[in-house]
Amino acid sequence: MKVLKHKAAWLALLAGGLFACNSNNGKQPLDTPTTGTIHISVDETYEPLIEAELKVFHSLYPKTKIVAEYKPEAECFKDLLNDSARMVIVTRELTEKEKAYFKELKITPQSMLLAWDALALVTNHENPDSILTMDQVRHIMDGTDTERKWQIVFDNENSSTVRYIRDSLNKGKALPTNTMAAKTNPEVVDYVTKNKAAIGVIGVNWISDPNDSTSIEFTSKATVVKVRADYGSEFVKPYQAYIATGSYPLKRGCFFVLREPYRGLGTGFATFLGSYEGQLVIKKFRLFPAKINAVFREANIQ
Repeated sequence: MKVLKHKAAWLALLAGGLFACNSNNGKQPLDTPTTGTIHISVDETYEPLIEAELKVFHSLYPKTKIVAEYKPEAECFKDLLNDSARMVIVTRELTEKEKAYFKELKITPQSMLLAWDALALVTNHENPDSILTMDQVRHIMDGTDTERKWQIVFDNENSSTVRYIRDSLNKGKALPTNTMAAKTNPEVVDYVTKNKAAIGVIGVNWISDPNDSTSIEFTSKATVVKVRADYGSEFVKPYQAYIATGSYPLKRGCFFVLREPYRGLGTGFATFLGSYEGQLVIKKFRLFPAKINAVFREANIQ
């Protein structure tokens, strides 16, 4: 009991330090960093990770209830803008247009990089093309690949994975006609297991087993493609060390964005996500934690 009280006091103190600029204009808050109920919206590519984070947070602070809705990233930002979600957990920070909108409302949202994430490419076990250069990946994603006909599979047409490929790889160019949305992340893997010509694009935490501490490998249902960066010398899978160093090129950030006019439960959960405990959960799901130091050790990978 003393440990729990100590953690609660520490969290409240840290939250106060991180978000001291917020105020509630004299209104009585309905929640605190360690009590109350709020709703958040989460990019559905992070559902396994955030479900695990919430399980730990709720066990530490039983007087809290954070209701998470998992949806495409574009819908998460809509929820933040119309104030139906206190916090969003997404793959980008606010755009200048979004910042201007909040400035007009005299609201200053808080945000922080929580982890470095990566998109994994998965193929059918019978597909021989499991090693690709970044040029080959670009040609596949913009439809200019002439070597073979791929079936590209995403989770949702409004997802962060689609946005990343369209903006970062295709430079705004539309995805090719041989692209489909499987609706959910598990369905991406399922489709790939049944179709030899398919290549799925999926977040790393969906193909990781956080309960297997003895292995760094990914799902056995599909083949995880090795990719070589433009100026790299190795073909690598999205292991944490390669995400951290940039050797694996399909890298992106994982952020929280919080609109909260006082130090409430959103502040408490945000602080927890950046704490040692929250970052350890991130590490278990094979993302690279942004807020704790990591030590790399040499290992033989078959």
